[in-house]
Parts: sequence; structure tokens; C-alpha cells
Amino acid sequence: MLTLMGYIIVSAAVGSGPATRPASDWPIFRGNSLQTGVAVGALPDRPEVLWRFTVGDVIQSTAAIVGDAIYVGCDDGFLYALDLRSGSLRWKFEAASAIRSSPTVHEGFVFFGDEAGVLHALGAADGREAWTYRTGAEIVSSVNPAGDRLLFGSYDGFLYCLARGDGKLLWKFETQGRVHGTPAVSDGHVIVAGCDEHLRVVRLTDGSAVGASRMGGVSGASAAVVGDRAYVGTFSNQVLCVDWLRGKRLWVFQNPDREFPFYASAAVADGLVVVGGRDKNVYGLDAATGKQVWSFRTQARVDSSPVILGDRAWVGSSDGNLYALDLRTGAERWRFATGAALVASPAIGQGRLVIGADDGVIYCFGERVAERGTQPSSIEGD
Repeated sequence: MLTLMGYIIVSAAVGSGPATRPASDWPIFRGNSLQTGVAVGALPDRPEVLWRFTVGDVIQSTAAIVGDAIYVGCDDGFLYALDLRSGSLRWKFEAASAIRSSPTVHEGFVFFGDEAGVLHALGAADGREAWTYRTGAEIVSSVNPAGDRLLFGSYDGFLYCLARGDGKLLWKFETQGRVHGTPAVSDGHVIVAGCDEHLRVVRLTDGSAVGASRMGGVSGASAAVVGDRAYVGTFSNQVLCVDWLRGKRLWVFQNPDREFPFYASAAVADGLVVVGGRDKNVYGLDAATGKQVWSFRTQARVDSSPVILGDRAWVGSSDGNLYALDLRTGAERWRFATGAALVASPAIGQGRLVIGADDGVIYCFGERVAERGTQPSSIEGD
């Protein structure tokens, strides 16, 4: 079995970029502007359920955690703001349609899209709407903030850049297909994988095209960017590593025995790419070569995007289990059975892990001892 000792060290680039964040927050899908799915802080070896909150429909939106609050969207059309410590409802906002876009919290506002194609900007403290921007189709992509700019994609085929303060359109870039994944932002560039089978690179300043790489398949994932490398899965049953600066494909991973799509976004840290597939497996791949280091078999497809924290990878499966896997070997170190499919991805921040399930239950995991006497076991949404 290979170990991490000989891998390329890529973690130095993780977390750098325009959208810096407090060390223990999770304000954006995949945790940072590079979309690497890497968390900081700590979780106990065997996390316990601190509280549950039940909403009215399926949850596909991944939570944001900032300070003492979490924000999560739901197919019932509401965005919920909950107290991180107690799980109590702070406020909820009704959008025009289902919310599958994962909310982004930036500079005191919450940004998210809905199935009606509307991007919303709400006050994080009170849920009051500051402005909206309407696109031509549904928005599943999350917002990636870069200073006073907001980047996101829409099913109308455009990558958008809006002014953070008032939602004014600064530019939009047309692709040849839907934009499902969240764009990454690195060194003045926006990198986005799309349903037009291209990984596109656009200038942050004016939206002009820098380059495009053929992926050989549609992608619904967010590309994880580390230095000049982007890692992304496709519906052509492959995981790719692309030099996005030069437009060159560096390696391709494909399981020859189980050819299924990769919908989930990859997590990248310490020279390892961790990604789930619809073949029911979670893979650990060498970031330098794409060679398989380990695999872990669940009982259903894995559309939940893994998160790396320390020496473990945390990931949900449609088999209803939340798993913690050893980052070096892929061995199971912990699991929790929710009883419902997990399509949303874990969010890890402030010493908590938050994830929503298909039965409408939001779970918060952490260290029970530190919270004894303060946490309700279950809270029902209204």
C-alpha cells in the first residue's frame, strides 16, 4: 500500500486566493475560493449528534457555517438560518422555487440561487433581502466571492460576475452548455467546468476568455484548483487533472472495471485527490500521477462531495451513511446511519460537521462533552 510520504505537497496552495476566511468557518461550497474541499480545525474521533432540525423537503444544498450560525437551502423553497450551538431557528426566507445552490456567506450577506433562476442577496443577521438578479434558467452553482465581485454559473449557459453591493452585472461569459458547478477563483482567473465538456478559464477583471481545455465529457462538478492544476470528474466516467494555465491534460483516472460517472466534486490535500463516484466507491488518487492509492466501497452511489479534515476524509453516500475514512489508507474509521440518502456534502467549521439528508433532516455533529446540558436532541422546523 502506498503512503502519503512520497506525494507532491500541494496543501500550501490550499486556502489562498481572493476569498480569505477565518480559519474555522465554512462560508462557501467546498470551503474556500479554490474549491478544494479542505477544512481546518478538529472533530472528535467519534462525533455525536448534537442536534437535528427537520425541514419540509429534500436537502441537496450544502450548508455554510460562519461564526455561530449555519445557513442551508431546501427543496421546499426556504433558506434556513439556524443557531450552530442549539439548532434553533433564527430566521427563514422563502424563495420563488427550490434551493439546491449551496449558500455563500460574505461580508455580512448570504448569497444563493434558486430553481427559478434568481440569485438572492440576504442580510446574514436577519434574512432581509437586499437585492436579486434574474438569470435565464435555474441556478445550482454557488457563488464564489472575489473582493467586491460575485462569480456563479447558471443553466442558461452563462458564467456571471456581479457587483457584491447592488447585484449589478459586471460581465457574463457564454459557454456552450449549462453551468452546474461552482467556479474556482485563482490568481485573477475564474476556472469553471461545464456541461459543454470544457474546462474554461476567464479573466476576473473583464470576463475575457483565457483558454479552454476539452474534458471529453459533461461535468457537473466544481473543479478543485491547486496551483496550476485543476482536478475534476466527468460524466464520461473519468477524473481529470488539467494544467489550466497551459490548457494541457496531465492525467486521467478511470476504473476499467466499473465505468460510472463522477458527479461529486473532488477534495485535494497533501498530494491526494479524494472523490466519490456513482459506482458506489470513494477513491484516493495520487495528485501527481492519478494512480489509485485506495478505494472504499459504499452501498450506493456517492454524489456527496468529500471534505478533508486532518487525516480523515468525510463523505456521505446515497446508502444513508456518513463516513469518516482514513486519508492514507481509505479504511473506515467511523460511520453514522441517517436512514436517508445523503446527496448534500458535509460542511465542517467551528468544530462542527453539518449535513442535510433527503428526508429533510439537518444533522449537526461534534463533541458532546463540551456541550452537555445546552443542546436539544431534536428540533422540528415550522
